[in-house]
Amino acid sequence: MNESTSVNKGFQHEYKDRLFKAIFGRNTPQSKKWRLELYNALNGSNYTDPDALELNTIENVIYLTMRNDISFLVDSQMTLYEQQSTYNPNMPLRGLMYFAQAYQIYLSKLGKILHRTSIVKIPNPRFVVFYNGSREVPDKVELKLSDAFEKQDTSGNFEWTATMININKNHNESLQKKCEPLYNYTSYVERISANKKRGMSGKDAVDEAMDWAIRENLLDGFFKIQKEEVLGMSLTEYDEEEAFRNFYEDGREAKAIEDAVMLVNKYNADPKVAAKDMNAPLESVLEALK
Repeated sequence: MNESTSVNKGFQHEYKDRLFKAIFGRNTPQSKKWRLELYNALNGSNYTDPDALELNTIENVIYLTMRNDISFLVDSQMTLYEQQSTYNPNMPLRGLMYFAQAYQIYLSKLGKILHRTSIVKIPNPRFVVFYNGSREVPDKVELKLSDAFEKQDTSGNFEWTATMININKNHNESLQKKCEPLYNYTSYVERISANKKRGMSGKDAVDEAMDWAIRENLLDGFFKIQKEEVLGMSLTEYDEEEAFRNFYEDGREAKAIEDAVMLVNKYNADPKVAAKDMNAPLESVLEALK
């Protein structure tokens, strides 16, 4: 079996898998190598054995622990990686739920139980969200679980953090220089976004970006070898993103109309002024007032 056939067989996955996971979250020699490069770039480490980085996945979330040849934890850290193309302030809560599952799996593998008199040691958690959506955000954002509490709590007693790293163009360039696979991935995604901004349909935008990635030999030929799989994943992701955006826009417009109607009914505001202030369609506001 030649190398191309072997790699292709290793990546025959459903299109519902995200491209980020397909690149960094598989048990193939290429993916192991890229995953270690990403881990080293984020942690400032220089580990050299890809097999020492133990991989598990929960849905499209990658979680990792670094072990030596006798299975001891090297850096006492459990890291979760997730890619998001939409801004999501609920990541800390999601991270809490992910880690609950991850720690359960970790303890089960080691045969550890919590009903004992001595404390059970666990790896330090780290949750990293790779963001490449259209909303402008800083290079790094620390999202806090306490922001979601019904009642403000500044004690820090029950805090959880998701570190969101912006991997869009012109953001975190030093990180992307340290990890060429991440740079190749973000370049491909950016190419699709740029094509759509120029008015291309989703399919045409993906097709053009794919042809470009193949010409540029991004990810050491991965896009050429895995063309059909990557096209399927890319189109699925962007269809989902478009559907989410439409759902969000519909919800935002409905809220704007509701607020404009409230201004008219409660404060006797002029419908035209209320619609303008709330950025709501006047025709929809007038229809709702009937």
